Amino acid sequence: MTSRNVSRFWEWGKKIICVGRNYADHAKELNNAVPTEPVLFLKTPSAYLTEGSPILIPKYSNSVHHEIELGVVIGKGGTAIPQSSAMQHVAGYALCLDMTARDVQDDCKSKGLPWTLAKAFNTSCPVSEFIPKERIPDPGNVKIWLKVNGQMRQNGCTSQMIFSIPFLISYISEIITLEEGDLILTGTPKGVSAVQVHDELHAGIDDVVSMTFKVGRL
Repeated sequence: MTSRNVSRFWEWGKKIICVGRNYADHAKELNNAVPTEPVLFLKTPSAYLTEGSPILIPKYSNSVHHEIELGVVIGKGGTAIPQSSAMQHVAGYALCLDMTARDVQDDCKSKGLPWTLAKAFNTSCPVSEFIPKERIPDPGNVKIWLKVNGQMRQNGCTSQMIFSIPFLISYISEIITLEEGDLILTGTPKGVSAVQVHDELHAGIDDVVSMTFKVGRL
């Protein structure tokens, strides 16, 4: 399916396309309306972070939140991909964190400004090792969890998503051509909260993958 080593997508993938408010309980916990169509935003490839390096809170934020998500790694590009064939474009998955400068996001939202400062800073997209497609036969029923310093903060299932992965691939590809190595972040369940310097974040999909990151500050 792929011409490059998609298992290291973070080294050469061009785009990180994120879906906001794709779990109703998460939308509600932040006092947002439950969307009737996907809410999209972007991160840059410089946001990628792999295990062994710390998540760095940017200087301009005092409230960075964790958001655990299932990421979809694109293996075959396309435009206007039908839902019926969308999964043929998936190479595999990754467990991901959408680190969010919540104070900055709230300020941007109040002023009607884009979320870039809140979402796209360096180290804002920690990712696990690549998960081959066959290891997650039903991406619509995957339990994802995150602990901070050993305490469970998020524990949800992709069955709670408002918009399914095939729908998201089709919807996004109507607007933005998907390319090999692109990553789609599919949204986070409830339980987001702020992290502090020296915190340890441990997240996983049982029997599939786990990852651990420490928090630092620029």
